[in-house]
Amino acid sequence: MGESAAVRVRGAEKAFGRAAVLRGVDLDLDWGETLCLMGANGSGKTTLLKIVATIAKPDAGEVFIGGVNARRDGAKARRLIGAALHDPLLYDDLTARENMRFFCRMYGLDDADGRAERVSALMGMSEHLDKRARAMSHGMKKRFGIVRALLHDPAVLLLDEPETGLDADAVALLDKAISSGGESGEPRAVIMTTHDRARARRLGDKVATLSNGRIAMSERGGDMRE
Repeated sequence: MGESAAVRVRGAEKAFGRAAVLRGVDLDLDWGETLCLMGANGSGKTTLLKIVATIAKPDAGEVFIGGVNARRDGAKARRLIGAALHDPLLYDDLTARENMRFFCRMYGLDDADGRAERVSALMGMSEHLDKRARAMSHGMKKRFGIVRALLHDPAVLLLDEPETGLDADAVALLDKAISSGGESGEPRAVIMTTHDRARARRLGDKVATLSNGRIAMSERGGDMRE
């Protein structure tokens, strides 16, 4: 993926009114690494992910995705990113297959149906592709939100508490998808927020805690991997 870091954040600041959420956050993630980001509710984890995903703009600071300045060239940065945040971003009146076709067109991808089948299989959802999104349970929508994020084989994957609302089988499939990397064979970088420290240390090459708007602690993960 080149010599540039997968994700580099420098001096990110964000406030909502007088409430400062991020206070000069610095972050580095290399290709092939998974960062598990922890912190209490309201600590700024989701805000930081939205800034990295280019969904929100920082009040100050810079974000680079694969060396691309996300503020100056957001469209190019977004093509490298797959994000599954709290909203699965599915159109309720469309089936899952129709949703995936729509997102394939957005990314200019060929073989939309074949791609939807392959990626849905990763999350055990192939048999539900022709179900309308409005008829799905919360857990099914969550799974298809992850499928949507993986659809274009992103170089950088952003997951906001992805295990929430998933059963044990779905969590196991998700963890396998995170660990296995992308279809291209290139190393993928992953940032995932979670409240489960044991899971963070098992999946993460790095584990960091966000507190008072700053990265308060960082450690190496992976010591609980089998």
